[in-house]
This record gives sequence, structure tokens and C-alpha cells, in this order.
Amino acid sequence: MLLRRTCIALAACALALGLAACGKDEEQGVDEPGREGLALPLDGVDYNVFITRELNLRVPPDEAYYKGPEAPPGKTLYGVFLQTCNNGSKPRQTASRFEIVDNQGERFEPTELPPDNDFAYTPRVLEPEECIPEAGSVAQLGPTAGSMLLFEFPLEATENRPFELEILGDAGDKLTIELDL
Repeated sequence: MLLRRTCIALAACALALGLAACGKDEEQGVDEPGREGLALPLDGVDYNVFITRELNLRVPPDEAYYKGPEAPPGKTLYGVFLQTCNNGSKPRQTASRFEIVDNQGERFEPTELPPDNDFAYTPRVLEPEECIPEAGSVAQLGPTAGSMLLFEFPLEATENRPFELEILGDAGDKLTIELDL
């Protein structure tokens, strides 16, 4: 009889814990890092990181993404390819501040790309239903389908995963996306 009561009590506790967890509604990108491939909103604009990958500037298409110098010894270059869309009804400014944070708390800022780089993410005001990259552009039609943020990391930092991209809004809000490196 005691064993039966114990089993019933344990089952009731497990059910209560399961129901309590269902009520917890965490917002991806805000309460917990979002995932690549999900469009997540910040300040009225949706951000979608399509892919993050190491660049090898000696092979196509990577040689087109960045025409600058290769990473120095002990460092590596990564491109974060994203799409930003204004799905609202009024013009919106896109984010201009991005950082990658590793699991040790070290922060990395993107390398500035020249204005004539067709793949470079350039913040601007988007009209309703407008996106970066623009529909039909080289960046939108390319294999990554996104505009690029370029980051340079020390090789040893790539062991400190997961990396999280922080998109910082003008009002102090922040969107966090776990990068798939």
C-alpha cells in the first residue's frame, strides 16, 4: 500500500512539473538565443541569419564576398549571412550594431567592408515590404541569399562555442541568435 501511494505521489509531482513547464513562454532571441534560419523581430524589423561559415578567399564564391586581405596567421574569417525585412506598414531603420560573443564572454565586432562590396550588409531605412539584400540583387540571388557581416577571430576563439550574434537595437533592445559554426 505504501509503495502504491509513493508511486501515485511521484506521478502527481511529475505531472505538476510538466504542466508548470508548459506555462513558461520564452521568446526566441530575447529570453533565449534564437536559431539560424528563423526570422526574429527587433524594432519592427525581422532579422534572419541564413548561414554562418568560414571563408576561404582563394575559392569561388568566397573570393567575391571579400576582396580584402586574407586573415593573418593564427586568425580566420567568418561570414554571417542575413536577411533583414520590414514587414510592417511604416518605414523602419535597420540595426547598425552587431557583436559576436563566445562562451568565454569575449566580444568581436564586424570588419568594415567597402561600400562597393555587393554582399556587405549596410544599415538603412527600409520601406514597408522591403528587405536587405534587395530582391534580385547579387547577394539575394547568390548561394547564401543574404547580406554579409564579416568577422575575424583568433583561431583559438573558434573553440569557445557556442557563438552568439547580438543585434543591438537603437532603443537598447537586443536580439540574440546562436550561430551554427
